[in-house]
Amino acid sequence: RLGYWVDFDKPYMTLADDYIESVWNLLKKIDEKGYLYQGHRVSPYCPHCETTLSSHEVAQGYKDVKDLTVTAKFRVLDGQESEPTYILAWTTTPWTLPSNVALAVNGELEYSLIHSSNGENYWVASGLKDNFMADGDEIRKTAMGRDLVGIPYEPVFPYVTLEGKRHVVVTSNHVTEESGTGVVHMSPAFGEEDYRVCKEHGVVFVNFVDLTGLFTEDVGPYAGRFVKDEALNIDLVKDLAARNLVFEKHKHEHSYPHCWRCDTPLLYYAIDSWFIETTAVKQQMIANSQAVNWMPEHIKDGRFGNFLDNLVDWNLSRSRYWGTPLPVWKCNQCGERQTIGSKAELLELAGQLPAELHKPYIDEISWSCNCGGEMKRVPEVIDVWFDSGSMPFAQLHYPFENQEAFSRLYPADYISEAVDQTRGWFFSLLAVSTLVTGQSPYKNVLVLGHVLDENGKKMSKSKGNVIDPLEAIELHGADALRFYFLSNTQPWNSQRFYHKAVAESKAKFVDLLQNVHAFYALYAGIDGFNPAQHQVPVAERPLLDRWVTARLHETIRQVDGLLADYDATSAARVLQELVSDLSTWYIRRNRDRFWASGMDADKASAFLTLNEVLAMLSKLIAPFTPFIAEELYQNIVRSADASAPVSVHLCDFPAADE
Repeated sequence: RLGYWVDFDKPYMTLADDYIESVWNLLKKIDEKGYLYQGHRVSPYCPHCETTLSSHEVAQGYKDVKDLTVTAKFRVLDGQESEPTYILAWTTTPWTLPSNVALAVNGELEYSLIHSSNGENYWVASGLKDNFMADGDEIRKTAMGRDLVGIPYEPVFPYVTLEGKRHVVVTSNHVTEESGTGVVHMSPAFGEEDYRVCKEHGVVFVNFVDLTGLFTEDVGPYAGRFVKDEALNIDLVKDLAARNLVFEKHKHEHSYPHCWRCDTPLLYYAIDSWFIETTAVKQQMIANSQAVNWMPEHIKDGRFGNFLDNLVDWNLSRSRYWGTPLPVWKCNQCGERQTIGSKAELLELAGQLPAELHKPYIDEISWSCNCGGEMKRVPEVIDVWFDSGSMPFAQLHYPFENQEAFSRLYPADYISEAVDQTRGWFFSLLAVSTLVTGQSPYKNVLVLGHVLDENGKKMSKSKGNVIDPLEAIELHGADALRFYFLSNTQPWNSQRFYHKAVAESKAKFVDLLQNVHAFYALYAGIDGFNPAQHQVPVAERPLLDRWVTARLHETIRQVDGLLADYDATSAARVLQELVSDLSTWYIRRNRDRFWASGMDADKASAFLTLNEVLAMLSKLIAPFTPFIAEELYQNIVRSADASAPVSVHLCDFPAADE
């Protein structure tokens, strides 16, 4: 019903050993170039899946949410102020406050000390002071951020007791006065900038959240609670308020990343992971993207270009059981590591192969290190997006076989996916190919928009505006649905979908074509017309016959050229115009010729012409409406010529007779 071709005799499956072996080969090549490394850093992390995510996975899961935010009061302990003095810091994640170890200011920003009518003093960035001043408040003094460095303060929660530098003011250039207070609270386990800044300033590192997103026993009464639970964050803010440590609180709507697999809110979590240094080939990736024909053009420098401009290293490893095993073996004594690129290499080193390349079998394979230790595989599996990005190579088990096919098929003429794949499949394909071959894996990319409801709103089950595509196919027919999307607007535009619009589109093309076909079938059947028994050269036929034949070949020329330019929408509209002319002008003005008695040359010319146009149309519309094309072909072509190809989809695309 959906109309697509699938080769079930030679499918590629990412779980197959041949596919995995090709993926391993690519990773080994990447490692040989020095781009594979293990690092401890803050990465996007799903506490439900218990694994890290890559930046392009994160980009696919943002949602607008309303979170409780708080501007907390951190009391200064330097003893220079006679009145209670606080540094204000705003956070959208109250659950990170128990892990606070520092406050960051921008050394080049000016800060103001506000004296409140309640007798308290507050440090905030001068550019934001108006947001925190009430009637009767005044500015006691100002200072540059660099002059505040080293000021000690009292933590808002008492859980960080680790010896070392902690609970002091530090500087960082990433702090701005665009929002909040101009002061950022630092919790190094849960933010990339926090981690970097604290490491640079020698501040202690603590992590009070386990791998399932629950507070550890270090956080006393809050232990065992899920940190993204709204009730927990409310309790934390209530705790602060009870101790007069809340300046302000409110619900804040913002875009927050969720796991694209399970929809769980992500954490930013300091953890050991394996990375590919994609930043090392960033400029080459940008150059490769620039050479691609992106449709629409603005994707190149817009959505995709912006993503490449802000490229970070690819977080490759996942702490999951199922997936392509990371082919890295490490010695349990000296730490020597080796990346395996083939089954043959593994067999040579270990003397055996597993039953298959997945867990648990692959983890049974080990061998002796030169130091006397044992080489064991690291436990992680590979990001599934690396699997998808390896497709041009691994689908053919390249380089182990099919070298000729690979050289013929790579790079691909074009690929097509929805706009959200600019940071998914489009990226992973480009990244893997650039890392391994230095070139783009595709020449043309057709980016598809999304389907909206009648009012231009995103379809959502909660809104009750979702239309089941299978029900729409049942109502209108698969080809009518296809032709609507093809002819309605360019595919990269978001399209409104509603039944009335599909019905109107169907009437203008599908119904007209079927009426023309029915007209021919009826009268050719009555007269027992067999095109093989009549020969009337086109040049000797009446004017209307020659005109519609010329219209046909002009349409073939236009459609062929438009499809070569990946403009299926304009091609569909050209086809619609031809069918309209065929019905409105040719059939209506030639009815008497088909109705005439006998079978003279004029009537034979009319039947031959309509037969030839319909036969050619069956091939011309095959990419657009494959089922109607097949029906037309079988009734018009195969019924009269058993030697013709068994399906219209096995025929050559028509060529215009200039």
